[in-house]
Amino acid sequence: MKNDISILVVDDEAMMRNLLEKILVREGYAVKTAGNGVEALELLQHENFELIISDMKMPNMDGFELLKAVKQEYPNINVIIMTAYGDTYTVKDALLLGADEYITKPFKSHEISLVVERAYWRLLAAEKQKIHDR
Repeated sequence: MKNDISILVVDDEAMMRNLLEKILVREGYAVKTAGNGVEALELLQHENFELIISDMKMPNMDGFELLKAVKQEYPNINVIIMTAYGDTYTVKDALLLGADEYITKPFKSHEISLVVERAYWRLLAAEKQKIHDR
C-alpha cells in the first residue's frame, strides 16, 4: 500500500537527498528527488506526488517559495518542511503557509519515518473521505 504513495524529496544537499531516498524506499515508498524548488516544480508538471519533503534553505527557490507554489497549484499534496533552523518563527511561518508537518535537522531515520507515517495516514484518511463523499 505504501508504494502507492509517491514522495518527492527536495534538498540542495545530495547527501541528504540520497539518505532520505534510501530511508523512504526501505519503508516501501516510491521516491523521486530534486535539487531545488525549480526542479521540483518541473517534476510536478509531469508526475503525480502525494507528498513533498522539502528543505527550507535552498538556492534558486527556497522552501517557502516552493511551499506557496505547491499549495496554490497542487493543494492536495501534503508538504513536510525540513529545517536546520528550528526557530519557532520559521516553523510557524511554514505551518501558516500550509505545511502539513515539519522536522528539524539533524534527525534520526526513525524520526523522519514517523513524520512521513503520519502524513501517509492522513493521505489515506483523505482518500477514504473522498470515496465516501461520492
